[in-house]
This record gives sequence, structure tokens and C-alpha cells, in this order.
Amino acid sequence: MNEMHDVTIEFPVHFTRGAAGRKEVNVGVEPAAPVVETGHVPRVARLVALAIRFAELVRMGEVESHADLARLGQVTRARISQIMDLLCLAPDIQEELLFLPRVERERDAVSEHELRTVCAASDWREQRRRWRAMLKAERPSQN
Repeated sequence: MNEMHDVTIEFPVHFTRGAAGRKEVNVGVEPAAPVVETGHVPRVARLVALAIRFAELVRMGEVESHADLARLGQVTRARISQIMDLLCLAPDIQEELLFLPRVERERDAVSEHELRTVCAASDWREQRRRWRAMLKAERPSQN
């Protein structure tokens, strides 16, 4: 007659986020240590992200207007307008701004003040021309 024995098997199980935020199980695999980037996110990248968030808050009805945002943020309506103007940039420029490399000690590669000349153009082609010219001026060719 067969005897049954209790057996316990132990192994690590780790949960990660997969495609579309689904949880995935990784059995027997130690999770890789998260990579901690040094430096800070450029100011203009944070401002573009903030503008996107502000627009979402207004769209979802969580705040009524830009004036409400200004009051809640304790800034002027003009400052909110400056931030929201970043949403008028061509989508590809917004994306480039959001993914600018982190900055260590030197000053940010793109300043908000310089970016305003790009925002001032309503035509996306003109914005792209000004954007490229601004980047070229910031990073002269190394001959």
C-alpha cells in the first residue's frame, strides 16, 4: 500500500506589472534592483506634465476653471496661462520635453523662458523650426 507523505516546497514568488498594468508572477526569479536615476527632472518637463494634469482636472470637472487652479496653487492666473500654453506645443515637442534627460549639476538644457518663443508660434511647423533652432543654439556642433 502506498503511503502519503507531506512535502513542502519553498521558492520565491515575485509579482511585477506587465503589459497594460497586468500583474505577472515571476517564480524563482529574484527581482532586479530598481535603477535609481541621479539628477533631477528638468523644470520644463515637470511643467509640461503639470499642464497635462491641470487640463485633466478641468476636463474631469474636479476644478471648474484655470482661475480655480490659480487660487488652489496660490499663483496668478497669468502663471497658470503660461503653464497651460505648453499644451499648445506640437505633440512631438511636448514628448521631447517630457523625456529630456535628467540634469546633474549643470543648468537645464531648455529653459522655460527660451521655450516661450517656441510657444508663441501657433503653427506647429513653425514651432518645430524654432525648437530645432533653439536646440542647435544650445548644443553647437562639435568640430
